[in-house]
Amino acid sequence: MTDGNTKSRAPRADEQAPAPHAADRHDLIRVHGARENNLKDVSIEIPKRRLTVFTGVSGSGKSSLVFDTIAAESQRLINETYSAFVQGFMPTLARPEVDVLEGLTTAIIVDQQRLGADPRSTVGTATDVNAMLRILFSRLGEPHIGPPSAYAFNVPSVRASGAITVERGGRKTERATFERTGGMCPGCEGRGTVSDIDLAQLFDDSKSLAEGALTIPGYTSGGWNHRLYAESGFVDRDKPIREYTEKERADFLHHEPVRMKIAGINMTYEGLVPRIQKSFLAKDKEGMQPHIRAFVERAVTFTTCPDCGGTRLSEGARASKIKKISIADACAMQISDLADWVRGLDEPSVAPLLTALQLTLDSFVEIGLGYLSLDRPSGTLSGGEAQRVKMIRHLGSSLTDVTYVFDEPTIGLHPHDIRRMNDLLLQLRDKGNTVLVVEHKPETIVIADHVVDLGPGAGTEGGTVCFEGTVDGLRAAGTVTGRHLDDRAAVKESVRTPTGALKIRGASTHNLRDVDVDIPLGVLTVVTGVAGSGKSSLVHGSIPAGEEVVSVDQGAIRGSRRSNPATYTGLLDPIRKAFAKANGVKPALFSANSEGACPTCNGAGVVYTDLGMMAGVSSTCEDCEGKRFQPAVLEHLLGGRDISEVLAMSVTEAEEFFGSGEAHTPAAQRILARLVDVGLGYLSLGQPLTTLSGGERQRLKLATHMADKGGVYVLDEPTTGLHLADVEQLLGLLDRLVDSGKSVIVVEHHQAVMAHADWIIDLGPGAGHDGGKIVFEGTPADLVAARSTLTGEHLAEYVGA
Repeated sequence: MTDGNTKSRAPRADEQAPAPHAADRHDLIRVHGARENNLKDVSIEIPKRRLTVFTGVSGSGKSSLVFDTIAAESQRLINETYSAFVQGFMPTLARPEVDVLEGLTTAIIVDQQRLGADPRSTVGTATDVNAMLRILFSRLGEPHIGPPSAYAFNVPSVRASGAITVERGGRKTERATFERTGGMCPGCEGRGTVSDIDLAQLFDDSKSLAEGALTIPGYTSGGWNHRLYAESGFVDRDKPIREYTEKERADFLHHEPVRMKIAGINMTYEGLVPRIQKSFLAKDKEGMQPHIRAFVERAVTFTTCPDCGGTRLSEGARASKIKKISIADACAMQISDLADWVRGLDEPSVAPLLTALQLTLDSFVEIGLGYLSLDRPSGTLSGGEAQRVKMIRHLGSSLTDVTYVFDEPTIGLHPHDIRRMNDLLLQLRDKGNTVLVVEHKPETIVIADHVVDLGPGAGTEGGTVCFEGTVDGLRAAGTVTGRHLDDRAAVKESVRTPTGALKIRGASTHNLRDVDVDIPLGVLTVVTGVAGSGKSSLVHGSIPAGEEVVSVDQGAIRGSRRSNPATYTGLLDPIRKAFAKANGVKPALFSANSEGACPTCNGAGVVYTDLGMMAGVSSTCEDCEGKRFQPAVLEHLLGGRDISEVLAMSVTEAEEFFGSGEAHTPAAQRILARLVDVGLGYLSLGQPLTTLSGGERQRLKLATHMADKGGVYVLDEPTTGLHLADVEQLLGLLDRLVDSGKSVIVVEHHQAVMAHADWIIDLGPGAGHDGGKIVFEGTPADLVAARSTLTGEHLAEYVGA
């Protein structure tokens, strides 16, 4: 005891304080000579067990430093501790371009990558909550139907007979039958929906196959898909489909796959319906060409499974209840209500389980996700929601001295919710963790213990540390971030007059409560409200998507490793034609997917080597040195540059290059000007799409759609990932769209955009079943004056009213 007391008392003046322990010296993460992507030999020291915010304009190098250098090296070192066999199942991480990295701790990345869109993945399965609920029901559910797997919608029931050997603890027993009770609905196989094909969209039954009855893309007369049916011998090619006998119709539509000779060639014949299911329905709709996607949307309907009513569960799992609530009811409840229900269960036999379940559900509410339900498909969560669901896993963790890396955790959050998020970040820090946050919002920058500001510009203009220190130091530093940190937009003095209205009546998608609202046309309308109040449900669920409506969200852009801004925007076509015309050769030579591709790497620029059971590696192609084209193609120049040099240019450089002189190409310049307009001037034309953030993807889509003829533009949080200085540019772009005669509807939380609006529609008052109502409609000035809603209070505080 005396020892303890001696240690705790303060040393006297004549005493020397004990020397610090050698292990306590490692309180910094040191980075020296970081050169990843656009970083220019960056050297910094980051304090451990503190909250450090990295800021700077989009493309300044924040992610390159935090994710691609610090977090990547930490993960690579951890992966190397696993056996070669385990590493074979992990992604390959190359060592980042950096001279020295010292003082790293285990990095946990909480990013905005959407959670998998697997049809059986839900909020409950993505966290531990479903597993805990299944155990709870297997213990307390009446009638008792079996172990936890009997309540799992992704476990099918299995019954087998025959000689089955079961091994347990060195003993082998033989059984004649084997049974496993699962909770999967046999009708929809745990998906909750069943798909149906509208046969009228596949063929015109008044015509024969010879007359071109098939109306499926790629099944035109003369093609192989058409000949497969017309020359199979199963049906009469000259008879109208409606006159087929029952057997002919069955052979035509549902025949099992069979190998046979058709038109002198060995082919597999199968019915039209299973063939369509395999070739079209098994693929990701987003990755399809537009005409094929349109066909799938016409031909396939998804309806709620009639057997389980969309709950995904078998009859037995739905029948077993605790206090009149089944596991299906529990998963369908709003999480805040489920937390209250669990709180009311008092059963000593499962007390530890109830405590753990209670803590997790309360974390959902704390983090502002209490409006979700556990059966919500995880693929439907926004990037911000997905990031916060991942946070739930770490909040209750007993790990300390870990580095948590966050990518803009305030995305999708109302100013009211940002305060809660700030509290959570500070909680993680106070547990003794190092918290690194990439962020643009001033509300989060100001809570930092340490700030690193990168810049001064984007792309090649960035990649240096402009400031390191405290928030007050940043304000006085005069960097772009420091100058804009206290920017406040003023409420518009005069607003535009609407030219008409888009009438929405009785909207009831998700949590909307029979909402009637008129969205004014010809003006800038902002739809706002706390997270989960029903904004996206109103805008995306009630505005009819048609030729007049251009909807731009932050969903992933599907594409191969070769997809880049030049291919996605259609910019590569005029560039290829300009190169072909200047050199008197074919345009196909200038495509890395076609004739001009380097044969060694097939135009990818890198060679992927699979090392069997060890982790595969990717290395720059030695033949083309990463340029992706054959040497002969690189001899053809336009304006003194070859095609690989053009693809390495930033959008801003390329706009200047194609704007005048020998390379003058108006078609290319128009597309490039739109990319600059949306704030993507720093992207390089050949940058893989897989490396873009959610906000960058959205702005790329916006640039592509700006040439569309649509009259109504619907944007979902366009300020995502935008630096304070770039928000002004975005507001200018929105104004130009409205002034050109478009109607712009923006779902947004950023107060600068709200203040700039002509009309505000505020949803609430809360989230989930506490939201879904219109709580305010009017001008921003009226909202500030009334202060009748949460948004009104925060906007008034923001503009200093």
